[in-house]
Amino acid sequence: MALAPLARDVFGVRFQNPIVLASGTAGYGRELDGVMELDRLGGLVTKAVSLQPRVGNAPPRVAEFRGGMLNSVGLANPGLAHVRTAEMPWLLGRLRAARVLVNVVGFTLEEYAAVIEGLDDLDGITAYELNLSCPNTAAGGIEFGADPASVSAVIARCRRVTKRPLVAKLSPVLPDIAGMAVVARDAGADGVSVVNTLPGLALDPHGVPRLGNGNGGASGPALLPAGVLAVRRVRERAADLPVIGLGGVRSADDARQYLAAGASLVGIGTGGMADPRLPGRIIRDLERRHG
Repeated sequence: MALAPLARDVFGVRFQNPIVLASGTAGYGRELDGVMELDRLGGLVTKAVSLQPRVGNAPPRVAEFRGGMLNSVGLANPGLAHVRTAEMPWLLGRLRAARVLVNVVGFTLEEYAAVIEGLDDLDGITAYELNLSCPNTAAGGIEFGADPASVSAVIARCRRVTKRPLVAKLSPVLPDIAGMAVVARDAGADGVSVVNTLPGLALDPHGVPRLGNGNGGASGPALLPAGVLAVRRVRERAADLPVIGLGGVRSADDARQYLAAGASLVGIGTGGMADPRLPGRIIRDLERRHG
């Protein structure tokens, strides 16, 4: 059987195309079933999974602006036990061709590892994406991803509990994102996702924050150049490291920018939330022009 024109090998497995849904924008897949063709995707990165359930931040959690969207969800999720028993069996049973990557969060080294240990016997998970923007409670709340030693420690700890690929998700505000990607690789990561959201603040006409938590993470079209640059810089420093490029993708041409910069896979986030049929159109456009 001939391979699909866009198929590619990443993390030692075959993706039928390079388009994946970014974490936090597709839930655990069930929310989009029937709205988009989930199994036409290259893959889907689940909403965050933490060891314990998280209520998340106070509403409102989302605010639009001209260049995209600001969000402050606060990693709200039902926790490992519920995801394992109620969400993952449905998702892993539903998808036949699209790959499943699980986004993992933690507030200590042990929490990251415990989430992975709690899921690792399930068949069908392709990789774990480690959200390194979580605050390290043992270090006074400094984000794990802001400190090379913490990045190395998280990845090394997770590496001990799984043989599956680990993907480090990095922030666009790092002073040397390529250098941090190298740190992640050397600690045992099999790839990186760049970039996460950019910190931002949106105020109403009275100067009051539009989000219940105050500030949040900016995503959408304005993030595209930052994401493409991050991919290029990572590839220049770590040519052997698979990269998931994400931020601001709204068209096949945007996806091509990431691929041209060296991305192995391209994530769609805010654009897919605004229009759930967008990923399917991008895949079809890439297939037409690729062939």
